[in-house]
Amino acid sequence: VVSMHQRGFGFAMLADPAEAAQFKKDIFLPPGDALGGAVHGDRVLVRVVKQSGDRAEGKVLEVLQRGITRVVGFYVAGKSTGLVEPEDERLPYKIVVKRARSQGARTGEVVYAEIEKFRDQGNPEGKVLEVLGDPADARVQTEMAIRGFELSHRFSAELLAEADGLDARVRLTKERQDLRQIPFVTIDGEDARDFDDAVAVEPLAKGFRLYVAIADVSHYVRPGTLLDEEAYARGTSVYFPGRVLPMLPERLSNDLCSLMPGVDRCTFTAIIDFDQQGRRRHAAFQRSLIKSRHRLTYGQVRAMLEDGDPELSRRYADVLADLGLLQQLAARLNEVRMERGSIGFEIPEADIHLDEEGQVDRIRRSERNVAHRLIEECMLAANEAVAEFLEKNQAEVLYRIHEDPDPVKVAEFAEFASAMGLQIPPNPGGPRWFGQVLKLAEGTPREYIVSNLLLRSMQQARYSPENVGHFGLAASHYTHFTSPIRRYPDLLVHRALAALLGGKSAKKVKGQGALLPSGHSVPEAGVWLSRRERVAVDAERNVNDRLAALYMTDKVGEEFEAVVSGVGAFGIFVELVEIMLSGAISLSEMLDDYYEVEEKSHRLLGRRTGKIYQIGDLVRVRLQEVDQRRRRLNFVIAS
Repeated sequence: VVSMHQRGFGFAMLADPAEAAQFKKDIFLPPGDALGGAVHGDRVLVRVVKQSGDRAEGKVLEVLQRGITRVVGFYVAGKSTGLVEPEDERLPYKIVVKRARSQGARTGEVVYAEIEKFRDQGNPEGKVLEVLGDPADARVQTEMAIRGFELSHRFSAELLAEADGLDARVRLTKERQDLRQIPFVTIDGEDARDFDDAVAVEPLAKGFRLYVAIADVSHYVRPGTLLDEEAYARGTSVYFPGRVLPMLPERLSNDLCSLMPGVDRCTFTAIIDFDQQGRRRHAAFQRSLIKSRHRLTYGQVRAMLEDGDPELSRRYADVLADLGLLQQLAARLNEVRMERGSIGFEIPEADIHLDEEGQVDRIRRSERNVAHRLIEECMLAANEAVAEFLEKNQAEVLYRIHEDPDPVKVAEFAEFASAMGLQIPPNPGGPRWFGQVLKLAEGTPREYIVSNLLLRSMQQARYSPENVGHFGLAASHYTHFTSPIRRYPDLLVHRALAALLGGKSAKKVKGQGALLPSGHSVPEAGVWLSRRERVAVDAERNVNDRLAALYMTDKVGEEFEAVVSGVGAFGIFVELVEIMLSGAISLSEMLDDYYEVEEKSHRLLGRRTGKIYQIGDLVRVRLQEVDQRRRRLNFVIAS
């Protein structure tokens, strides 16, 4: 598959894993004849013509299949025909559309078009499928990303009918433990609409008993159903500011599987005992029935635990002591994780808020408080306990793995950090070392940069049937159990757990193929679901960049505090301190001196003044330009 660069060259990414293993890197395709008429996304037959070091160079012999036939673009009307200019600059053509097939699109509007006929020479022909609207509208920008990433955003009528036909009666059966007397609460964000996890705690003579109850999605979504096929195809819910593309219809996500207060709900509960130091002593898992006491928000819990808010403390007096106990347990669980070397990343993000009209009215640094950490520790503890149980029982299931980082990337990071003046500890590479480096930057303007660079030096976490542990958490066992309403791997884990608790051996479960839609294996699911997660993450970032550019359009000329996050031959990257948006300053705009790039020390040095700009420096910048099409913010150094 051809992946094009905006400068005209490309790379051939080999589809067959065995063939790909022969090459350390994707095959380089120089611009011009070597591309053989191929464009971004095409499936091609390629011949290797040259090998230089660890990079092979190739030539496209034949375009086997056009990879991109549907395109998001900008419409330009003509007399009898119009043109659709693709938003993706890697597509080197415009689509010719006859007026009768333009759906009434007007010049400047965003459309979703289909290519019907490619030509050896000249522009392809096609038609407009949808007119999305004005690109200055935040809702239209979100729709552009949804179409561009080919995300499923509607459920079929047949599937919705299947969801509506589910039995809503909740009954206590012999395989369910009645936990309705346990004072569960849900703790979520202010805008959350689905509540798929609830927590409770009891004091023990020598420790704590933690209850983590998760919506029992597997009770409703069975293999072989339309709901299951669609959930597997989507793989995950996708979250945008003000909008979600759910993995499951609202009938499930906001109703049957939402742990609303005062309502009996089917759950899967992890019951875990810890000693006073927060070390796990025993774990049990049970299909259950719960009735949540309260729907709490992170802000409310923080106000009670940190500020002692009198009104909230009175309103939730029946669970106030439990919240305090949960806070104690979470603190000890965190201490245990940190002691074993878990990496304590705290990376703030831009929190984008939309008004009632669906337009961006506010961007600010996201908050992470005591309540977020409390829930996080409870979920991590449940995921680890479930993973250990599954491996002990030899279940064929997906673990959430995070492999050791590439030593070369770690060495490069250590060089970066040293250039910033950090006294890097010896023996780089282990989780504990990463934690020590984060501590060095904690509380400084460089903390965000160091965290991001560390993160980039690591492997991406993924799903795999082979448990190799989780490097970032320094955990020998880890899986995803706590969000089956929005992640398919969690649903798979629930099914495996239910089968084992029902007395079936791992071998029998595997033989029945009862965990996945027909025709899919667990190893294949690991690859597919990891890929779907990656697409979701990329789409979410894409929308955030789009909305950030829209928000900043009327702020050209304003000044901001920023931190230098990267240095290169082009100039410097910056990150705005208050609202966590990224931008760049071109070297050509730095007119007070002639700056030279010192690559080894990752800095710019002014030849005349000796002025230095390096990663981690605080600078004051002025927004010069917003490039909405490329989703870029261009700054200059403020005088």
